[in-house]
Formats: sequence, C-alpha cells, structure tokens
Amino acid sequence: QVQLVESGGGSVQAGGSLRLSCVASGISFSFNAMEWHRQAPGKQREWVASVSSGGITNYADAVKGRFTASRDNPKNTVYLQMNSLKPEDTAVYYCNVGIRAGVYWGQGTQVTVSS
Repeated sequence: QVQLVESGGGSVQAGGSLRLSCVASGISFSFNAMEWHRQAPGKQREWVASVSSGGITNYADAVKGRFTASRDNPKNTVYLQMNSLKPEDTAVYYCNVGIRAGVYWGQGTQVTVSS
C-alpha cells in the first residue's frame, strides 16, 4: 500500500522560509522520481519541482532560485526547502510519485504566506 505523508507547512511572512517533508512508504523509494505540486485557492494544481532517483532536480520557473528539492533515500523522504517566500506561494503543497501501479498523492500540507 503506497502512502505519502507531507508535513512542515505553516504560516509565514513574506521573505520567510519553510521546509516541507514527504515520507513515502509502500514503494521502492530510491528507484523512483518524486515530485512536488501545489494548488492555490481557485487555481489548478501545478507542478513545482522534481527530484530524480539520482537526485537531479528540476523546478518551475516561478520557484527557481528560491526553492530547493532534495531527497534522503535511507529515510524514504523528499524535502522542499522554500526560501524568500511570496504571498503567491500560498497553496496546499503535495508530493507525488508515479509507479507502474499508478500515480499517488499525499494529503497535502498548507503553506500560507502573508504580506
């Protein structure tokens, strides 16, 4: 049974930082790319960042230079370090993995950035 559990969200002022975590179970974590997505109120869910099984990262233009994705394979955990947060980063953040059996999502963690 695949399970993804995000944590680390919260409320911060603009310019602040947060670190999100996503613990995965039920998958061969080290062999799978992991992704972060977000969904702001009234908007479609959007891709934020990816970390390949080898640790190669890619970012959406909106977060490039401010967010850093990483993974700790022994801990089955993927992270999203978010710096220089802006009000437009306010959203529910989800981690995601695609495997042969399907695409799985966590329950999400709320990030709220006030100006």
